[in-house]
Amino acid sequence: MNNVRTLLLKLGVRSTLRGFHFILYALQLCLDREDYLLSIYKTLYMEVALHFGTSRDNVDHCMRTAISYCWCRGNRKLLDSIVGYELKQKPANGEFIDILYNYLYQEG
Repeated sequence: MNNVRTLLLKLGVRSTLRGFHFILYALQLCLDREDYLLSIYKTLYMEVALHFGTSRDNVDHCMRTAISYCWCRGNRKLLDSIVGYELKQKPANGEFIDILYNYLYQEG
């Protein structure tokens, strides 16, 4: 868990954003059970929403806000180095989770 938190903070996602906590929990779920990646909106978001007592649309929105924060004000060079090439546009929520999941999986 600490390595996930550290990675998000290094990417420039602030822990004051709700999306930070949603992404943190979502990545922990994915690291425990990889099949969450196959159904991000229907399964993963629902699990995160249940855990935090909110809706999956709110989870989607807050994650998107956190990812935008990373993209606009965060450490894009680190994100590019994790991906292995320069990203031309902001990754969608599922892409972002997949990118970080695979990086954490290889590191772990």
